Amino acid sequence: MKLAHRFAYYLLGLIIGSFFVAAVFAGKDTRCNYFPNARVLNNLRNKPFQYSNKASQILAEKWIDTIDIKNTLKFGDVDFDKSNIEVGNGKIYVIEGKTIKNKKIILEVISYPEKAVLEDIIKK
Repeated sequence: MKLAHRFAYYLLGLIIGSFFVAAVFAGKDTRCNYFPNARVLNNLRNKPFQYSNKASQILAEKWIDTIDIKNTLKFGDVDFDKSNIEVGNGKIYVIEGKTIKNKKIILEVISYPEKAVLEDIIKK
C-alpha cells in the first residue's frame, strides 16, 4: 500500500473518531480540573456563595465589584502556603487575583461543605 493511501486512511479514521468524541461529550458538562488550583477554584464557584459583613462593607466602598470577585474565582491563583487552614468545619483559601482596573487583590474564602463564604478582601 502506498504512503498516500495510508495517510488517507489515517485522516479518515481521525475525522470519524473526532466526530464520535465530539458527539459523546457534546451534551455533558465536563471539566478537566487536574491541577489543585483549578480544583479549588471550581469547588468554590460551584457552591452557594455568600459574603461576610466585612466583605460586604468593602464591596460598598466601590473600588471593587462582584465581577472582580467572580473573575478572581475563575482565573485567580490559590496560595497554598497560606491556605488549607481548618476553621471549624471549613477551610480558608487565600486567592490572589486582579480587578478589571488591573489592581491586585487577595480574597480570603472559607469553604464549608455546603457553602463558600468570602471573609475578607485585601487591596495590594
